[in-house]
Amino acid sequence: MTTNEPQDALIVFTPSGKRGRFPIGTPVLQAARSLGVDIDSVCGGRAICGRCQVAVSEGEFAKHGISSHASHLNGFTKVEERYDAKRGLQAGRRLSCQTQLLGDAVIDVPPESQVHKQVVRKRAEARDIELDPVTRLYYIVVDEPDMHHPSGDLERVYKALKEQWGIDEVYTDLRTLTQLQRALRKGEWRITVAVHHGHIRSRQRIIAVWPGFHDRIFGLAIDIGSTTIAAHMCNMSTGEVVASSGIMNPQIRFGEDLMSRVSYVMMNPGGDEEMTQAVRTGLNALIFQVAEEAAVDRNDILEAVIVGNPVMHHLVLGIDPVELGGAPFALATNAAKTLWATEIDLAMHPDARVYVLPCIAGHVGADAAAVVLSESPHLQDEHWLIVDVGTNAEIVLGNRDRLLACSSPTGPAFEGAQISGGQRAAPGAIERVRIDPETLEPRYRIIGVEEWSDEDGFAEQAKAVGGVTGICGSGIIEVLAEMYLAGILNQDGVVDGAMAARSDRVEADGRTFSYVLSRGEPEIRITQNDVRQIQLAKAALYAGAKLLMDHLEIDKVDKITLAGAFGSHIDVKYAMVLGMIPDCPLDKVYAAGNAAGTGARIALLNNKARREIEKVVQWIDKIETAVEPKFQQHFVEAMAIPHKTASYPNLSEAVTLPEPKDVASADSSGDGETRRRRRRR
Repeated sequence: MTTNEPQDALIVFTPSGKRGRFPIGTPVLQAARSLGVDIDSVCGGRAICGRCQVAVSEGEFAKHGISSHASHLNGFTKVEERYDAKRGLQAGRRLSCQTQLLGDAVIDVPPESQVHKQVVRKRAEARDIELDPVTRLYYIVVDEPDMHHPSGDLERVYKALKEQWGIDEVYTDLRTLTQLQRALRKGEWRITVAVHHGHIRSRQRIIAVWPGFHDRIFGLAIDIGSTTIAAHMCNMSTGEVVASSGIMNPQIRFGEDLMSRVSYVMMNPGGDEEMTQAVRTGLNALIFQVAEEAAVDRNDILEAVIVGNPVMHHLVLGIDPVELGGAPFALATNAAKTLWATEIDLAMHPDARVYVLPCIAGHVGADAAAVVLSESPHLQDEHWLIVDVGTNAEIVLGNRDRLLACSSPTGPAFEGAQISGGQRAAPGAIERVRIDPETLEPRYRIIGVEEWSDEDGFAEQAKAVGGVTGICGSGIIEVLAEMYLAGILNQDGVVDGAMAARSDRVEADGRTFSYVLSRGEPEIRITQNDVRQIQLAKAALYAGAKLLMDHLEIDKVDKITLAGAFGSHIDVKYAMVLGMIPDCPLDKVYAAGNAAGTGARIALLNNKARREIEKVVQWIDKIETAVEPKFQQHFVEAMAIPHKTASYPNLSEAVTLPEPKDVASADSSGDGETRRRRRRR
């Protein structure tokens, strides 16, 4: 049982963000179970299965108010030593059943130690892409050496490329040259070469060579998000996506949001190098994963395109992101970069090339540029609002005449963090919710089960995926919107205590009230603090969009796209009921899926697309929300549901919005007047 005694140690688990105080000597696994943290252990804590592995995150964590060090845990036990000798433990890993708290600690639970592993919902969206790859294969027959006409093998390869394919002015690096003679002789003077065609003629380079005929060449489109990393492997000859996969971003243990990670670097010398190593290690694990899924030799992966927000962009390139932590939010570079894969330690062909899309500005990154490339608002006549919903939302608004962009700090609440029963998307998480407005009884669906909770077969199917485990982002949005439509929440986001007389689902919760969504173990309830966290996130999102509308001098938008993996799973009606986005005809609001990943695929498969986005980002106007005086006003007004002053005529045609309630109705009868007096003071 936890207490708040000073001698207790504070433990914070990542990526869940769950925290609590426990007596010195408490096993980490016991603390995790008390807090409902998802750690696997099939042997009952006897150190046999090895599934409960965790890692301590070392350093100063300002967000958590913790100084976390390995010395705040007991030393390696004999049981762990025996397990390590027999089965092996990764460096830095501990068995949580053997690890005891001696002081404050941040404990990371890696994906493989979680029972309900994250569902990284970043599939490759169907899209027709004109195939014009930067790297192409050419089969050539090369003249054999002749003592009467002496020339080098490489020079005769250049001659064959010019005569047989019309390719002139080609260069080769030493690393490729060292493989050439062996390939020529093994192929009996017939070889296949891969030529990387830069947009400048002099940058055409042979980057790989194979003996004989070779027709397998692959590329990777990689989207590095704050929370997840997704990769799509494409056949560069056909454009086909042969494998897609995703992982949690291993940097989460340093902070859930971007500013937490920048803060970690500021407070921990060498923290940027730690995070760079973490993300590159994660990328290589993902490359191995998709290569194995597609049965592809990693030496056949010759191209990669990487997109990500500015902090992720800097860290994967090995650039200290500290300058992005404060005004004027200076990027080291906002230009596109073409690198060798070896420069950032990627496990591909040694001479593979990596293209990194340009960033737009300080907090609007290469991922936003990829979204623009995917959706092409710069080619439209309508005023188009595109919102990439994530820990740091990136917003683009405009048309062919003018494009504006900004970022808005929504935080991790939409992904389940900082929510009492919240979790990221995984089997067992509530993802859809409906509330009967008469009885206030809920029904819901969970990830991994098709039936709703009130349908036959739900209990059996839910048991098969481990039961109801929590509520993820899409479920949180729907339950709050449904609570508002049913009258449980008023316009100011206050849980109405008077509704307790109608349903025992509404319960007193200290000085406020909460709504019990799911009874059982664990009990899932929506607390007043949960509502506030979502209000803060959605207000930031709306305020950013409204700021761009102000700059364009428009009071409505013609079309809205919700991009990103999370945006794909939001019901747009509920997003509008909650006030995440401005009013718009619902048939003009849609989800684009992982648009950043799609943009990365377009840049991977089409050389002209790279030149296009490099030009477009130069005329996108960046609006910095941090220095805009009206942002705070828009933010405050957007805290209301759906909004304090903005009208929603299009939404009102689809749903019946409640009349505004007096905020005092949420108070219990005993102290409601006292609270009203306190607010007036």
